[in-house]
Amino acid sequence: MEDAQEILNWYILAGVDELCAQTTQNFLASEKAPTAQPQTKILPTSEKTRPATTLLAQTTNVACVNAQDICAQAQTLDDLKALLESFEGCALKFSANSTVFGYGNPHAEIMIIGEAPGADEDRIGEPFVGRSGHLLDKILQAAGYNREDCYITNVLPWRPPGNRTPTDSEVAVCLPFLRRQIELVDPKILLLLGGSAAKALLNTAESVSQLRGRVLDYIAQNGKVYPSLTSYHPAYLLRTPAQKGKVWIDMLRLNRKLAEM
Repeated sequence: MEDAQEILNWYILAGVDELCAQTTQNFLASEKAPTAQPQTKILPTSEKTRPATTLLAQTTNVACVNAQDICAQAQTLDDLKALLESFEGCALKFSANSTVFGYGNPHAEIMIIGEAPGADEDRIGEPFVGRSGHLLDKILQAAGYNREDCYITNVLPWRPPGNRTPTDSEVAVCLPFLRRQIELVDPKILLLLGGSAAKALLNTAESVSQLRGRVLDYIAQNGKVYPSLTSYHPAYLLRTPAQKGKVWIDMLRLNRKLAEM
């Protein structure tokens, strides 16, 4: 059983969250002449059932429920950080060097949310400290803020191997910790950097370019509504610096929105 659990953890770590079939198949075996198959009863549509939930999916569902129950216990950010560091429901934790929790003013008006830690963040244990973080600092300073004025965090607290895109199951397991951070910080506005953060919190498939310029509501678990603005992630700006002007416009929108509140 321990070997099976290790194999399961390996698959989850690799980003696999669904199986192609319910039985193992050797696709490399030489083809054999088809043999007669016993007839099977065809069930009416009403009696048909979906394929059995895979073990990976079951594991994800259990981890999500556990994460929600754990987060409900946290009354402070320090409580939540300690609970997150002891949480073992996400396989990303076992390949990461650090648990990267949120950083900054615990009573900030602006909460900035990115996707996941990079190599520098994983090494240091703090969000946005690499090249993307240095660019974010410059963006904030240009808009009249310092890093310490804001609360900065990510959807995922652990770096995916090789900086790969997080799977939906990984986001789902980690999302309760982010939601609870939002409730505990209780900011006036959310600044979502990148499509992954917007997709996770706003439940949308729209791109950043489609979301920019619109103030959308994020509804917390406790029912409170937080206005949010979406902008490009600094990592994207490092690859496409021509888009920096649009981020400046987004920061001006953020300032105007805060002034109205």
